[in-house]
Amino acid sequence: MSRIANYPINLPKGVEVQLQGQQVSVKGGKGSMSYTVHDDVEVVQEDGALRIVARNEKPGAKAQSGTTRAVLSNIVTGVSTGWERRLLITGVGYRAQAQGKKLNLQLGFSHPIDYELPEGIEVQTPSPTEVVVTGASKQLVGQVAAEIRSFRPPEPYKGKGVRYADERIRRKEAKKK
Repeated sequence: MSRIANYPINLPKGVEVQLQGQQVSVKGGKGSMSYTVHDDVEVVQEDGALRIVARNEKPGAKAQSGTTRAVLSNIVTGVSTGWERRLLITGVGYRAQAQGKKLNLQLGFSHPIDYELPEGIEVQTPSPTEVVVTGASKQLVGQVAAEIRSFRPPEPYKGKGVRYADERIRRKEAKKK
């Protein structure tokens, strides 16, 4: 069984945590986020660190404490340094352009795709074939990156499409005559 809940979450400088019942609010340089903790889990703040403790010995409580520790660790990292996901666009004529709170994608369709960005997410395009999604919420950054990728996932023959920067595409050999 995992023992991830036993490790404390160290709070970097500039991060403030407020505990109000089951509600945990974290504020930092990149923004603020809150999380409602499960009833079987207790969060304790001591000497610049958060400790997650299961309130009872039920198996679900111990599992929930590990999940809570992982989520709160992601929130602390998000409000202090932020999360980032890089996407690469491969294909002739495929390109992206950030325009304020919209991302304009041209992915070989008869029309351009205008993707409206949710609140708390920023997108930069250092080059026309690279998209960088940043934000404080790990879940939201991953969701936006997955939605952008879903417009044209990479295909296995030529590798055209939108892929993550760390993703490897298994290439197939073309049909032989």
